[in-house]
Amino acid sequence: MEALQLADACSRYYGLARTPFGLTPDTGFYVDLPSQQQAFSMLQFALASGEGFIKVSGEVGTGKTLLCRRLLNSLEQQGVRTAYIPNPAVDTEALWHLIAAEFELDASTLDQTRLRAAVEQFLLTQAQRQQAVVLIIDEAQSMPDNTLEALRLISNLETEQQKLIQIVLFGQPELDEKLAQPHLRQLYQRITSSARLKPLTDHNSLALYLQQRMCLAGYTGLPAFSHKAIRRLWQATRGVPRLVNIIANKALLVGYGAGVRQLEAQHIELAIADTEFACPPDKRLPGWPYLLIVIVIALVCL
Repeated sequence: MEALQLADACSRYYGLARTPFGLTPDTGFYVDLPSQQQAFSMLQFALASGEGFIKVSGEVGTGKTLLCRRLLNSLEQQGVRTAYIPNPAVDTEALWHLIAAEFELDASTLDQTRLRAAVEQFLLTQAQRQQAVVLIIDEAQSMPDNTLEALRLISNLETEQQKLIQIVLFGQPELDEKLAQPHLRQLYQRITSSARLKPLTDHNSLALYLQQRMCLAGYTGLPAFSHKAIRRLWQATRGVPRLVNIIANKALLVGYGAGVRQLEAQHIELAIADTEFACPPDKRLPGWPYLLIVIVIALVCL
């Protein structure tokens, strides 16, 4: 049985329309966790207030990209013109070209000076039309210092009444450290609003997260994870959503193979043993293919 077929069979077994714990930033599975809710409210207020620079930071796996996608969807529904740069580890000239491309400007033959003039003219035209423009940059901690400084210069573009462009930075905590450097203080001082995404805070919030993701996938039964399973999952992940998704997804396959509807601590344990970040090397299973074999054997024995 191939992995995709097994995943589909597992979803049908639990009555799911789709996989509830995928790793792609699917806004259809957005769960309004406390820190996510606070950050999104801050973003909405700051953008509506016309603030120039806004920052959202958080550890790996806490949902920055998912929140970023939710913000993009919300702004597009409001008719705001957006530019999204997911990989900003580029030099200054490349950044201007990326921005021009997002605004659908033909800048391939322009030198640096004319390119900047074209972007500025575009922004002025949008301002005259009362059209808000927001630049959103993900993984901003990967930006070179010179490129960050170029962002400050872009943010200087304004009329007497308004900023021509608002800029939202999403990044890991390294972004905070980078911006705190003395030579970037002019940019740092322009960040008027910021938020920090955090992991799930306790067992109860983890249980709510698991159940909501299951329901969004079409689940209608009793809680699929027992209290002991949730406690063990918490110990392994400390509430980091991405890590939760990885182990919970494997645990569903284990439960499917064992023919159970509610997952217990032992099912979480087997999923943990197959997951590198959650299990010491001496207790790790020989890899995901091995776990698939275990599940298939269990199915045959049912």
